[in-house]
Amino acid sequence: MSVSNQLSIRPRRLRTSPNLRAMVRETSLTVNDFIYPLFVTHGENVRQPISSMPGVYQFSVDQLAGEVKEVAQLGIPAVILFGLPAEKDAIGLENFADDGVVQRAIRAIKQAVPELIVITDVCLCEYTDHGHCGLLNSGGEERPHPTVDEGYVLNDETLDILAEVAISHAQAGADIVAPSGMMDGMVQAIRRGLDACDYSHIPVMSYAVKYASAFYGPFRDAADGAPKFGDRKTHQMDPANVREALREASLDVEEGADFLMVKPGLSYLDVIRVVADHFPELPMVAYNVSGEYSMIKAAAANGWIDERQAVLEALMSFKRAGADLIITYHAKDAAAWLR
Repeated sequence: MSVSNQLSIRPRRLRTSPNLRAMVRETSLTVNDFIYPLFVTHGENVRQPISSMPGVYQFSVDQLAGEVKEVAQLGIPAVILFGLPAEKDAIGLENFADDGVVQRAIRAIKQAVPELIVITDVCLCEYTDHGHCGLLNSGGEERPHPTVDEGYVLNDETLDILAEVAISHAQAGADIVAPSGMMDGMVQAIRRGLDACDYSHIPVMSYAVKYASAFYGPFRDAADGAPKFGDRKTHQMDPANVREALREASLDVEEGADFLMVKPGLSYLDVIRVVADHFPELPMVAYNVSGEYSMIKAAAANGWIDERQAVLEALMSFKRAGADLIITYHAKDAAAWLR
């Protein structure tokens, strides 16, 4: 091809002005894509900053109305709730108590902004005194599985508890329940429990693909949910695996999941793309996790990056990879910037 013919093909022609670039933009990012996480705790007049997550707070229930009204005014359609209980125990009894902190929070949000979609995290780690995502093998002659180590998370024994938690959240007015513990069969157990209690209309947003990641550290400060010993590698996924992600997602689809999620997001954009391509029939959710949030906040605070541009670029990457929805602590800032 001659030089003159080569120069007749100029992709830069479509980049010459902001309006032209907008006309040919392949991926869109809007406020409707966002789900905003909220941490709720006991007490009154609590708005406790989380030191490792600048701009994020723990709220007491009486402080939620003002926060969710601001969220709704920004056009953000949904929040996801994480609760900090008054007391912790081996089972996590407050997790499914009628007067639990999340149950009270759901009712308060629905009273303040009825149209806001309320999603609830369904897991045990924030509520148990050991900080793991399920019931533990306790040791001794009476332990349910004497062939597994003491401290091992018991899968099937945990499923009934997860179903109770989901039912309790639905009774309080939750719109969507989101199991995050990576227990085998959790979607099926929750689906059966909800259906048996006349909550067949409540969708299940499954943390279908959740990795044993180093990016969860600030969240564990925010939710006081760090394990007291060991780690979660016996149930969360190995970061090296992609085929396993498809297997996990496929099982959740068979069990009745209504959404699929990949967590974390930025280091797993390839996984988001693969899962979205294999299961296009279900909405794909990406969780932009606490460590990803805090890295950008720290770099911006030091003047190393432009926070607005970096946040919007990161959020766009989730959409480009195939996500339909993004759980992100940046939601309020991003919503304001997109306006």
